[in-house]
Amino acid sequence: MKFGMVGAGRMGGAMTQRLLRAGHEAVVFDQSPEAVAAAVEAGATGALSLEGLVENLSAPRSVWVMVPAGEVTGSVISSLSGMMSSGDTLIDGGNSNYKDTQARAAKAAEAGVDLLDSGTSGGVLGLENGYCLTIGGSRGAYERNLPIFEALAPGLGRGQAWVGPSGSGHFVKMVHNGIEYGLMQAYAEGFELLSAKEEFGLDLGLIAENWRSGSVIRSWLLDLCASALSDDGELSSLSGYVEDSGGGRWTVDASVELGVPAPAITAALQARFRSRQENPLSGRILSALRNQFGGHSVRLADGSGKGP
Repeated sequence: MKFGMVGAGRMGGAMTQRLLRAGHEAVVFDQSPEAVAAAVEAGATGALSLEGLVENLSAPRSVWVMVPAGEVTGSVISSLSGMMSSGDTLIDGGNSNYKDTQARAAKAAEAGVDLLDSGTSGGVLGLENGYCLTIGGSRGAYERNLPIFEALAPGLGRGQAWVGPSGSGHFVKMVHNGIEYGLMQAYAEGFELLSAKEEFGLDLGLIAENWRSGSVIRSWLLDLCASALSDDGELSSLSGYVEDSGGGRWTVDASVELGVPAPAITAALQARFRSRQENPLSGRILSALRNQFGGHSVRLADGSGKGP
């Protein structure tokens, strides 16, 4: 089937290529002419604007939106909703907040346009391996666009699913991202513990590779960890600064709203916050208090020590 893709960056571009390989036709728009040119080289039709993209599609249209979450996504969906016709479908495949998705879907419905929210997981390897999709919104719109979802998924009958009403696809992906935070943090802490036992001289790359076969903690994340450690056993070229894209925060917010404890995910998110601090005030206060009430020695900013 013929579809539109708004956003041909790292994820959107790869998804477009996977759909083209499956025999679908694509019309692509991106703010970057280079990204559009790359899609055209892969077999897509380029568009110079959102209007041009819509004009190149026949009703009922299907347009996948793969742009940064937040105001950009909201603006694109709002603009497209005003250009499209009743019975058309918009698919937001980014990491939008599910509450924003519900509001956008209600607004799009006023124009008769269905907005599906697709939680999309697969990263940069999705082009070859396929993407895991959790889709929310109209069941009818999902079924009309099933050929797209099946082509993006890892295989027929697996890796894509309609999970519920509007917002549910992004909610499921949000929790997925929270789980991802916890898994990554557990691996990080475990390997740091192994490294700290210096007397054993453990080869972290060797251990990670060994765990990939038969271990109960094997996973794709462990595969990626083994690959990174094989290149540099101490990851000395990297800093310990770790960003977050919002999904972990929203997951923790949901746990509070629903009264469902999520201590591992919350701790993993807090660890990312701490990774961005250098000589944090909280640590200096703890040091000062130990000195004040117990006369314990402290380490000064210049590296020297100070005793009671």
